[in-house]
Amino acid sequence: MSEHLQHDPAHGSLRGYIIGFVLAAIMTTVSFWLVMGNVFVHSSTAAYVLLGLAVGQIVVHMVCFLHMNARSEGGWSLLALIFTFVLVAIMLSGSLWVMHHLNSNMMPGMTNGMMHHTP
Repeated sequence: MSEHLQHDPAHGSLRGYIIGFVLAAIMTTVSFWLVMGNVFVHSSTAAYVLLGLAVGQIVVHMVCFLHMNARSEGGWSLLALIFTFVLVAIMLSGSLWVMHHLNSNMMPGMTNGMMHHTP
């Protein structure tokens, strides 16, 4: 039984787990250093670099720990992942669109009048 589990491509190897752990630890350490060391002058640059490191860490976790690729489960896991990304993109863009329009369609003077109004 244990011999079957070692050769099953759906299960990871110790080498794959160690590589995934080391990559995730390096990306976490670099992210922490970038924030705590105040490395970038502009916070937007730091945000883009951190976003890139976060996406990289997501890919490392999906490949090394969740064993997701185009071959696993006949491609259905990759299709489910793409569907999830599409749904998340729709929800995020819809939420941002609603928040933007709520902000721009507020009654004029409502925010300034409420903050400085003293009885």
